[in-house]
Amino acid sequence: MSELVLLAVGIVVAAFVGVNIGGSGTGVAFGPAVGSELVSKMVAGGLMSIFVLVGGWTIGRRVVDTLGVGLLRGDPFTLRTSIVILFFIGGALFVSNVLGVPASTSMTAVGSIAGLGIARGTLNVEIALEIVAWWLVAPIAGFWVSAVVGRYWYDRLASWLAIDRSGGSLVHVDRSGRIPTIRVAPGATRREVTGAGVVIAIACLNAFSAGASNVANAVAPLVGSGDLSMNAGVLVAALAMGIGAFTLGRRTLETMGNDLTELPLTAALVVSLVTSILVVGLSGIGIPASFVVIATMSIVGLGWGRATRLDHFPETPTERPAEIGAPVESGGAPGAIEESDGSLNVADLYEPETTARVILLQNAVPVVATIGSYTVFFTVPSL
Repeated sequence: MSELVLLAVGIVVAAFVGVNIGGSGTGVAFGPAVGSELVSKMVAGGLMSIFVLVGGWTIGRRVVDTLGVGLLRGDPFTLRTSIVILFFIGGALFVSNVLGVPASTSMTAVGSIAGLGIARGTLNVEIALEIVAWWLVAPIAGFWVSAVVGRYWYDRLASWLAIDRSGGSLVHVDRSGRIPTIRVAPGATRREVTGAGVVIAIACLNAFSAGASNVANAVAPLVGSGDLSMNAGVLVAALAMGIGAFTLGRRTLETMGNDLTELPLTAALVVSLVTSILVVGLSGIGIPASFVVIATMSIVGLGWGRATRLDHFPETPTERPAEIGAPVESGGAPGAIEESDGSLNVADLYEPETTARVILLQNAVPVVATIGSYTVFFTVPSL
């Protein structure tokens, strides 16, 4: 098979990985905004594509350097090894989708590349240990930050986001002057527009973090082998993720946007903001971060923080005004929490058995990819 054909195969496999990442990431990033009817699926796909490209083009290339150059010593990547590694990453995405558990693409990518390094004796152990250390620190940080928010500030945030939608557009373009200006639409309040802006801004930050951390997962091996330049690799990955946002993303938006009872709007925004900040920070220092794992631990932390908050409620529930997104004590068991835009019982945020299963599978998929990669490259040295 000619090198040109192999390169075409490699780009197709990388694009497959990027499309899947973009499809799943769009639902996570813009689910709350679409579910709140602040943006359409088409607008969500467009914003996702733009901010993925910005994140990949600015910070994402640092992660590409780590995976494509720093993690392994020497020049271990060839076009054939790159294709095999990308197949492992794409296969992990497929398995996680079948199991219904979002696996960490970053952890799988690192594991697949590390398997090659272990088999060939080229693994840069110092960088590998640094990555693993951050994988342990970041989820713990996400847990505790979310726990503090859940315990002390969640009620205040939920009350602030309790915005009664007036219906119709929130803004309109005023073309009466020489320069068109954007103004608050008649009937809409500034508080409503501000709240909507916060939701959309956090969604765009999510998309930026997806580009910063996940562009490398699709093209780092091809960039590391020298078959794609850094700029070309980032563009291929960002374009593929954008296609995924407009195609597969519509389905994940349908699921995430219309099933907000599993994670109410306020909780979704807290988890998204905490996770995105951590992912962008790690990507900035070249560490491939797992949005999925950090987000999972942030959800657990938020639920745990809410659970500890219950201990301070009086035994006899007192009535509070019911607002959209504002937690109120129910007339049932003391300490039960509800939100009018979706239940916020602690079990919805933190269910030990389900959480344990998700965390186990999230870590099992990268381990299987690492072992599989090692086995293939050890037994077939000609690759």
